[in-house]
Amino acid sequence: MNNERKKVSILGSTGSVGTNTLDLLKRSPKSFKVSALTANTNVNSLVEQAKATNAEFVAIADPKKYIELKKALSGTKIEVAAGPNSIIEAALRDCDFLMASIVGVAGLVPTMEAVKSGKIIGLANKECLVSAGNVFVDAVKLNRATIIPVDSEHSAIFQVFDTNQTKTVRRVILTASGGPFRKFNLKELHNVTCEQALNHPNWNMGAKISIDSATMMNKGLELIEAFYLFPVNQDAIEILIHPESIIHSMVDYIDGSVLAQLAPPDMRIPIAYALGWPKRIKTPVKQLKLEEIGRLSFMAPDQDKFPSLRLAREALKQGGNAPTILNAANEIAVSSFLTGKINFLTITNIVEETLKQINSISLTTIDDVVQTDLEARRVAKDLCLSES
Repeated sequence: MNNERKKVSILGSTGSVGTNTLDLLKRSPKSFKVSALTANTNVNSLVEQAKATNAEFVAIADPKKYIELKKALSGTKIEVAAGPNSIIEAALRDCDFLMASIVGVAGLVPTMEAVKSGKIIGLANKECLVSAGNVFVDAVKLNRATIIPVDSEHSAIFQVFDTNQTKTVRRVILTASGGPFRKFNLKELHNVTCEQALNHPNWNMGAKISIDSATMMNKGLELIEAFYLFPVNQDAIEILIHPESIIHSMVDYIDGSVLAQLAPPDMRIPIAYALGWPKRIKTPVKQLKLEEIGRLSFMAPDQDKFPSLRLAREALKQGGNAPTILNAANEIAVSSFLTGKINFLTITNIVEETLKQINSISLTTIDDVVQTDLEARRVAKDLCLSES
């Protein structure tokens, strides 16, 4: 690419990862230019981003928003499209790097299309690995696509994992903040409010991810992702609570060395690593000063208090469609909790019961994944209604 600017596309540009990506791009206008941006329904933010970056192409998933988007960008040279197929069109446009940050199963198909075109992809969509698993990984290998993880934990592992000596890796250790209820007991968890669950001690995240952190389902999902991202046995992936959120993950080697990546809890760091890979780029993040932190602490998670960790391990061991069911049921249960239909502890109960009610099958295509996802959502919705 020489001295040319790197062309970047962002699927889900109005979300948290998307806006942080754009924040970094605007700080290095001589290094990057925007090829495509997409959003689900947020026309105003998409228009603002498109104009600020002079994007070549923008797409909105909701076809009803097309006229509004077209009108807002009239007089510019920016191409406009709407509907589900327009998101796929954005994924297939020419670019040097694609950020896949659409939240939920909606991001699965367009990201898979980007994989089929052999792109370098910054992966911030959990469903691609949690729900699609081997289907997604096989497509990556077949099409020689490059996946760079954007979750802070997987980015940390990616940075310290010796891919040339995989047999020397003893353990991969995912760190977790423990969320807002780390010090709560089971009795106290019965009465927690939505406001409490959304109040994450270290990270500023969206509602869904914040609740996943509170139940520690986020770590369960990350465990599944790690299995598909890195060549390690699933039993060699461990979770350790680290309340300070400074060490983002670690790799333990057979010689006794444990390599860790340390950084302030700021998503722009793993995003910047993916954007600049294989080089590093400058970020506006405050410099890490360990002398100001004073100490770093660690503890094992309470499996009884956070049953989501057990459910995720069981789903991974079962394989097939179990992780897909786990993810879909969790999304429905979290949504029901956020709207006051179920209580906090019922979230994981819904997930476990959904896993019991749906037959285990193997997944060979994306259609299999989508059908399992739909069935799991239906079952979980019925279960949530029976609880409300």
